[in-house]
Amino acid sequence: MFIEERHRAILDWLQEKGSITTGDIQVQFGVSYDSAKRDLRLLEEKGLLKRTHGGALPMHQVALGRPAKNTIRDISSVKENYFAIAMKAVSMINQNDVIFLASATVGYLIAQNIPDHIKVRVVTNSIVIAEELRAKENVKVILIGGEMNDRGNCYDAFAIEMVRRLRFDKCFITSAFVSAEFGLSVQVSSHVGFMNAVMDSAKQTIGLFPTEKIGFDSIISICPVERMNIMITDWDAAEEDLKQFDEKGVEIVIAEKQAAGSEL
Repeated sequence: MFIEERHRAILDWLQEKGSITTGDIQVQFGVSYDSAKRDLRLLEEKGLLKRTHGGALPMHQVALGRPAKNTIRDISSVKENYFAIAMKAVSMINQNDVIFLASATVGYLIAQNIPDHIKVRVVTNSIVIAEELRAKENVKVILIGGEMNDRGNCYDAFAIEMVRRLRFDKCFITSAFVSAEFGLSVQVSSHVGFMNAVMDSAKQTIGLFPTEKIGFDSIISICPVERMNIMITDWDAAEEDLKQFDEKGVEIVIAEKQAAGSEL
């Protein structure tokens, strides 16, 4: 197979499966580790993919479309890195903390895994997360109100005003994408004011960003990356990206690999 054919096949693999590792390239195409790394470097230089620590991801359009309409509760198979990031976040919650949980898959996973021995007050704008926490005797919930969207979340002026009247020890947030240049970014402008209000009310801002969200930009910037005190990511994040965040004063925490369902 010529190198051009292999490169087309690598891009087809990415289109179909959403990621590729250097090991996949070695096995699929019978090439060395160095050749696999060179293939990814050449394709990245052409702007056709983005390298990660162990492989590559496809490039994303700025206006990346919303996934099929569902709720964050509809998790049929949790990605290993999402679960690991959630568990690392849980380990940062202290007794009697007041925390804000973002309405996202990783936020829902945090809610699911708050241990029974920790008394905590959770603030959230997600009716799904609030319902998950309702049965936990050790967790008190403050549900941010306002006009609810089709996913059970509130971001409007009523929600912003309520957040401004609260204070958090920690807020756990995420966004569509994050990059050192454009910061945290989203597709929907209504999220911008709400997320900034949350960060304004928190003593510590902790970003939750799997590799898939790092190094890309969505349409609207929420804020610079410097507004995060800590960013939790996974083992595949590219060292070049993490170095850029570190240079901007963001503490990087790498979540350890673990199987979904393991306990703290």
